[in-house]
Amino acid sequence: MRFEVWAPQAERVDLVLGDGARAMARAEERPGWWSATAEGADGTRYGFSLDGGPTLPDPRSARQPEGPDGPSAVVDHGRFAWREPWAGRALRDAVLYELHVGTYTEEGTLDAAAERLGHLAALGVSHVELMPLCPFPGRHGWGYEGVSLWAVHEPYGGPEALKRFVDAAHAHGLGVVLDVVHNHLGPSGNHLPAFGPYFTETHHTPWGAAVNLDAPGSDEVRAYLVGSALAWLRDYRIDGLRLDAVHALRDTRALHFLEELAVAVDGLAEELGRPLALIAESDLNDPRLIAPRGNGGHAGSAGGGRSGGSVRSGGHRGSDGGGGSGGLGLHAQWNDDFHHCLHTALTGEAQGYYADFAAAPLAALAKTLTHGFFHDGTYSSFRGRGHGRPVDRTRTPAYRLVGYAQTHDQIGNRAQGDRLSATLSPGLLACGAALTLTAPFTPMLFMGEEWAAGTPWQFFTDHTDRDLAEAVRRGRRREFAAHGWAEDDIPDPQDPATRARSCLDWSEPDRAPHARVLAWYRDLIALRRSRPDLTDPDLAAVRVVYDEAARWCVVRRGDLRIAVNLGGAAASVPAGAPHARVLAAWEPVEAPGADGALRLPAESCAVLLAAG
Repeated sequence: MRFEVWAPQAERVDLVLGDGARAMARAEERPGWWSATAEGADGTRYGFSLDGGPTLPDPRSARQPEGPDGPSAVVDHGRFAWREPWAGRALRDAVLYELHVGTYTEEGTLDAAAERLGHLAALGVSHVELMPLCPFPGRHGWGYEGVSLWAVHEPYGGPEALKRFVDAAHAHGLGVVLDVVHNHLGPSGNHLPAFGPYFTETHHTPWGAAVNLDAPGSDEVRAYLVGSALAWLRDYRIDGLRLDAVHALRDTRALHFLEELAVAVDGLAEELGRPLALIAESDLNDPRLIAPRGNGGHAGSAGGGRSGGSVRSGGHRGSDGGGGSGGLGLHAQWNDDFHHCLHTALTGEAQGYYADFAAAPLAALAKTLTHGFFHDGTYSSFRGRGHGRPVDRTRTPAYRLVGYAQTHDQIGNRAQGDRLSATLSPGLLACGAALTLTAPFTPMLFMGEEWAAGTPWQFFTDHTDRDLAEAVRRGRRREFAAHGWAEDDIPDPQDPATRARSCLDWSEPDRAPHARVLAWYRDLIALRRSRPDLTDPDLAAVRVVYDEAARWCVVRRGDLRIAVNLGGAAASVPAGAPHARVLAAWEPVEAPGADGALRLPAESCAVLLAAG
């Protein structure tokens, strides 16, 4: 076997294989690289010693059987016996399902999660979005402090278990998206700085020195990240990647790292003959992320709304509108604006970033449903400045924005990790589901949302470094104490009970009130599949009427009307569709009469088909 490593600052590099070590030779044709040939096979343990120092794991290790600080192990990807060839699933018309392996089941393994894939196939989702799987010290954690960016966390089952999971998902007709973190590595077990300039003090992020995307040595760092991304898609047959917090990727080069990554992924998709997707998490509200390469990401109009008003196409241009350089060519991005206005409308919360949406949440929801972003150059009180850029609705299909009512962030970053189901009635949960699953965006659910899970999803860690564990514990409690929480009310991230509380209770879906909510989600997803109007990518075709005071809104998607009453009293809602047929309703309703008005019970919703 040929072993290679990039260590440009080392004077000597030894390959440590078993109990022996042998000097590696400089690769003259590749500056900074070292190589050696030695006998090895699947499972062979190895590492590298730099200038006589301790043995370190391979930065490109595909397996860390003893954790991030232990030796690497050779993985022969060709040994896995895949089932029938997989043609892939495109992002358009998708319904995503975010899943954390460590709490999806009590066992917390990929194999245990695979046993529950039948539930997701019956639910009707198209893709499972796995939260990060890279190794981190300890057993349990969210995964966003991973290291060894080419490997799979061993307590989850390692590389073979991931392949079994993906293979099983494909057998159920489900695509798999993997959450990857390129903007930082965890504070413990990260050995990359010993090998080379993987980080730079040129830029700083909330996690410290930035990943080196534009300073000296950045060519190889970028190649390292791109290679890791392609390995997930190629070696594990994964269908797409969710890119964590891309706004924290500091890159001043003319060719942005994200564009370089998108070009490479599109090339691999063509080579493999199946669709591959890159989905960005970004708080920039910048449509250039998803604009085609070489195409301006400026654009369009941004309408407003008022109590008793409506939002249609047209309106004013945002302050950041106008031209721009070509897009980066990513395939989709998360849309927090949709979450924030929906959350505010459902809960009435107005703290933090919800303040921007709280004054008129239905107007904010109406604008977001018709224009993509709420903040598209408008003033953000939370940020104290203008924020965002308009979406060009003539060039940007709506499915390139991912909409959701709940995510791991929006639940787990609350003080007690409480889901919407902890405080909202089943009727309001049904309204949130209806708005999410009939929106023009690609909908995404968070595991357990589909049955109004009674379990929280809390912030938990398993740091093996005691000082780091204590710092995280104190920092978490200090953060929420500043907002009026008592320290004793904040779950201890290091307490195993915090993770245990966060595991789904699989006895819930079969009993009340969860079973009714689950049936509603299944009906809505089936409706989305069967009605082309619900996957129409034209944002400009969406119409919304609403009454802020009475707390109702009606969304028009072609011949369909989604009527939602968030208020505490029944309401007569102008559905605008005389004698429309009721396709689905949370509570029994009569079809509208000749005047097109729908009598909608409190905290209820219905989907109607215009007559004819």
